[in-house]
Amino acid sequence: MLYFDDKDKTKDPDDHGHDHSHSDAKAGAAPHDGHGHENHDGHDHDHDAPHEHGGLTAEADHDLSHAQEAGEFVAKPMTEQLQANMAKHLEVGHLMGHVQDAYYFECPKALGLSFEDDHGHEHNGIPIPNITGFTKETPMIGTAETPIFVGRLSKFMVLELVAAILLTLMFVWLGKKIQSGDRPKGAIWNLLESFVVFIRDDVVRPAVGDHDYQRFLPFLLTMFFFILSLNLLGAIPYLGSATGSLAVTGVLALLTFGVVAGSGIQKMGFAGFLKAQVPSMDLPPVMKVILLPLMFVIEIFGLFVKHAVLAIRLFANMFAGHLVLAIFVGFIGVLAGTLLFYPFTPVIVLGTIAFSALELFVAFLQAYVFTFLASLFIGSAQHAH
Repeated sequence: MLYFDDKDKTKDPDDHGHDHSHSDAKAGAAPHDGHGHENHDGHDHDHDAPHEHGGLTAEADHDLSHAQEAGEFVAKPMTEQLQANMAKHLEVGHLMGHVQDAYYFECPKALGLSFEDDHGHEHNGIPIPNITGFTKETPMIGTAETPIFVGRLSKFMVLELVAAILLTLMFVWLGKKIQSGDRPKGAIWNLLESFVVFIRDDVVRPAVGDHDYQRFLPFLLTMFFFILSLNLLGAIPYLGSATGSLAVTGVLALLTFGVVAGSGIQKMGFAGFLKAQVPSMDLPPVMKVILLPLMFVIEIFGLFVKHAVLAIRLFANMFAGHLVLAIFVGFIGVLAGTLLFYPFTPVIVLGTIAFSALELFVAFLQAYVFTFLASLFIGSAQHAH
């Protein structure tokens, strides 16, 4: 299997008109003269006997070298090109850079929008201005060795601001439309109102209860549309999904925990809320003395675990989906320069489109799951076990 390459022609030719000085410092390969090679096991090979050299015979290697000097495209083993492309496009740091937070928005290299960061590293993209003056070396909270909160505007923060502004504009407009008393008209009005009615009647009301759901409906609607907006923004190439960051989903889960615990304590009191976490059990007094403290510890621990899982579930699904998409696209770069590029690239592109469509479904699904579980947790805090 071969790929086409135009090798560098600046090497010094030997008496045959080409270079034989192959050396491998890591493998300990010794240099050789113009007619013989010394391989890794110490045996000499003569050019008169055909042998494999990088997947080609010595005679073929002579022809390739002469063709290189003539500036012609030559055939070389595909394995070397594939390995080099894999090291570049499927390297962990390269892939993670597409799905993690950053201080710039990535752009295609063809646009020529390159810049150097504070550390002298060059990136293709648009930098986010450092309006606060804080850096990783001088964080707002913490030290350079252990930064807790940098305090600098990042890509995910910008996306969250964009989502918040879009939601504010849409629902202020929707509120005015509803207050007018007119019947819903237009695709946007009907779409937004159908989502609101669905979350109210099929998610919040059954989970929280008819008497309390209206108190928590604004919070849960905000969570649903905010997460959905971030997920959909993440579907746009080069933007990235803020919900693919545990810091973002952790804050959303922490807000939910605050509403759950705060509303429960407000309704039952602090002691009553803690007591309500233990289910009522008809047990003999001796067994109650043993089991009730144990159940109390388990239930309180479970209260924290449930909200931690709420954050991890959303983060893991969105992060994994975007990472798989990055790997799919990376395979195009892996095959670049090889004969496999043309037959397999259409398959990869179609697979990427299909997986992107699945990611759109996951964007709606994860917003729904987060809102549904948050509704269940809030409803459980309003009623004793």
